[in-house]
Amino acid sequence: MSVQHAEHDDVPVIPRPDRTPGGLRAACAIVAPHLLPSYDQAKDQTLSEALQHNSARPVHAYLAHWAALIEIERRPGTARAYHRAEYLARIATTPDEARVHLTTASVIYREAAEAVRDA
Repeated sequence: MSVQHAEHDDVPVIPRPDRTPGGLRAACAIVAPHLLPSYDQAKDQTLSEALQHNSARPVHAYLAHWAALIEIERRPGTARAYHRAEYLARIATTPDEARVHLTTASVIYREAAEAVRDA
């Protein structure tokens, strides 16, 4: 892979979506359609929890989590690195090997969460 291709590979494929259920779902449908069932299930569960506890906290947590995931997915290079690290952690043969890959995935997730939190 050339350096030029690598730079272009991490350019966002869509603008950062609004941090609303509809905005995040629309973005998910474009950059990670395979995650739509999980997105919808998480939204339904979150709304149920919010009503059960009479609190908006679950909704805020859900929006923050999915905004971070969409931030990762809208950058192809970042998404590839994140999914690769998760995959390698699952197939690791030692706890130390898994820890290395989970740390990589965690760093990517935290950076995405910070990016959308500060936006």
